[in-house]
Amino acid sequence: MSVYKLKPAFQQLLRPAVAALYRRGVTANQVTLFACLVSLLLGLALFVLAPAPWLFVLVPVWLLLRMACNAVDGMLAREFGQQSALGAMLNELTDVLSDAALYLPFVWVLPGSPFWLGLVIVLAGLSEFAGALGPTVGASRRYDGPMGKSDRAVVFGALGLLVATGWPLPAWLALLMPLLALLIALTIVRRVRFALQEGATSSAQSQ
Repeated sequence: MSVYKLKPAFQQLLRPAVAALYRRGVTANQVTLFACLVSLLLGLALFVLAPAPWLFVLVPVWLLLRMACNAVDGMLAREFGQQSALGAMLNELTDVLSDAALYLPFVWVLPGSPFWLGLVIVLAGLSEFAGALGPTVGASRRYDGPMGKSDRAVVFGALGLLVATGWPLPAWLALLMPLLALLIALTIVRRVRFALQEGATSSAQSQ
């Protein structure tokens, strides 16, 4: 089960806003680049201004808005004829860059070794590339969990709220990043396995 399963309902809520953006000439690629730029600026600000715990309240707020941006750019592309090779590449690359920027500032506040946060950032990028590689083996773009982009947004959003309270983080939170790394590694394995299975099935059906 993944938070990604809620995406269709989320998209339905956003559909009127997407139509309004289209009428105003907003493109999918513009939304993609805007979301990436805000993520980079917020991540940089949090990293430079740390330790300012109250600023971390911006993380869950922006992660929610960013999820909306991700849904909007996809809907603009699919439903209003804005799909392009450039857009597909921007969508994948900016997501990885944005995630890294938003996760990195937590290095200042999380208990435990910073190695684990670094590993989570690397594995998060690999999990998105593993999903994006699906079409290269005859499969669809894979979004399998248990720790996809939307799930990670929930985890880091909750962490941002906890940090923003200003309370000392409990020592047991040192176990969170190793656990997250394990779940993301499992996500990579599942995406690769299911992509290969789907590709093999598609190949057999076409013969």
